[in-house]
Amino acid sequence: MSSDSRGVILVAPHHFPDVNRERALAEEFGYELAVAADTSAFQRALPDAEIIMITPYARLTPADFPSMTKCRAVIRYGVGYDNIDVEAAARAGIPVSIVPGTASEEVASHAIAMGLALARRLTAGDAAIRDLGWGGIIGYDTPPLSELEVGVVGLGRIGRRVAQMYSAVGARVRAYDPLVTVDSVEMAELSAVLEDSDVVSLHLPLTDDTWNLISAEVLGRMRKGAVIVNVSRGGLIEESALADALRSGHIAGAGIDTFAQEPLAPEHPLRSAPNTILTPHIAWRSNRSTGALQGGAVERVRLVLTGQPLIDLVN
Repeated sequence: MSSDSRGVILVAPHHFPDVNRERALAEEFGYELAVAADTSAFQRALPDAEIIMITPYARLTPADFPSMTKCRAVIRYGVGYDNIDVEAAARAGIPVSIVPGTASEEVASHAIAMGLALARRLTAGDAAIRDLGWGGIIGYDTPPLSELEVGVVGLGRIGRRVAQMYSAVGARVRAYDPLVTVDSVEMAELSAVLEDSDVVSLHLPLTDDTWNLISAEVLGRMRKGAVIVNVSRGGLIEESALADALRSGHIAGAGIDTFAQEPLAPEHPLRSAPNTILTPHIAWRSNRSTGALQGGAVERVRLVLTGQPLIDLVN
């Protein structure tokens, strides 16, 4: 790292257009900004870092924290923090802060676009054209919007927006959330939401309880011809089982933006599964949301550097 005595703000590997906001903050406070080119460089830089700004493209495990003796805080770009062992961070006395709410509209829009495209069998129609075929029976089994039944699992900021958007186009929406009740949304048991919906849209965190929530067994109980959308967290769906269900035709389509392991492996079974829309964890992206995300992360670093209370703590 640096040969001088300045403190270090470490930015994990990222896909931002630039880190001008982060660099300006570092210069303002006399810090060095170290931007890791890859995960190996990130790991090597941890012992020198006073502030760690982590993206989804790096991890902090229990083995990392003993070397992080200079670290004053970890700031997670975004709301998900399953790539950080927050209990280990707490044991090390290092606060972890997230930046929620900067891309709720973008993620909800992505989910709606995927769900409606799959429900209308656009992927099947596109594949038929590209295979020099024609329509056949494609599309007969999908209801009009006024009869479309949508199940939303999780009613946080994004889930509520998704429910509102589907309702606005005339669909019947039912939702499940063990912690939240929204008066404007019909609530139902998880089994009903998963098994009695034409579109299932996932909007919940990844925890020990939600890992592989959509298992082979659950997929088998879902309505034949249903589609599933996950723009939330990778690991919520048993991906190999989903690929099998798509190939069998029991599940008619899947829109997936987040995967258990990213980037997606070349041999991953969903790559060759039919009727999928696969996007590389970009549901949150827009010029507006990217600026809000980086600006929010920078403001949290500013709080640390000026001795103010850190907000949006998760430990």
